[in-house]
Amino acid sequence: KEEYRERIDRAVFPGLQGGPHNNVIAAIAQMAFEAAQPEFKKYQRQILANAQALAENLKLLNFKLLTDGTKNHMMLIDLKSYNMGGKGKEAQDLLEQAGIVVNRNSIPGDTSPFNPSGLRVGTPAVTTRGMKEKEMKKIAEWFKRVLITKESPEKIKVEVEGLCRQFPLPYKV
Repeated sequence: KEEYRERIDRAVFPGLQGGPHNNVIAAIAQMAFEAAQPEFKKYQRQILANAQALAENLKLLNFKLLTDGTKNHMMLIDLKSYNMGGKGKEAQDLLEQAGIVVNRNSIPGDTSPFNPSGLRVGTPAVTTRGMKEKEMKKIAEWFKRVLITKESPEKIKVEVEGLCRQFPLPYKV
């Protein structure tokens, strides 16, 4: 109705909707094209296989996973079983010093999101490099060596960098 037209137009633009951004339209079109390719489906299956392999290897090393495994690209590690409750940030920082990127994450029972007891771990980045299930076992071992046996993160970083050289990024950054 004409009586609402101006109020609706003002509410929608510029607040909720901007102009047609050709760069966003092009990016969505490219993403849709890539997702429709057989290689992308193969890549997605490998991400899942890697996540499941990493989860199983972490469990073999006595890490407690919040969901006892994974059915997607990531998993949550419960650090409380290693007396590391509230030490998600410390664990994240140690792994990062070793060249392994994870995110601290709150898990059930945590009293503060600023002192979480969990780590969120995913496999898309290592899968993009071409790593497979065999490498997930090595990555799980690094988690144990850094977080449990308290080996020097700098020592582990040399090994991490060596593996990354074997699996370079498929494009220039």
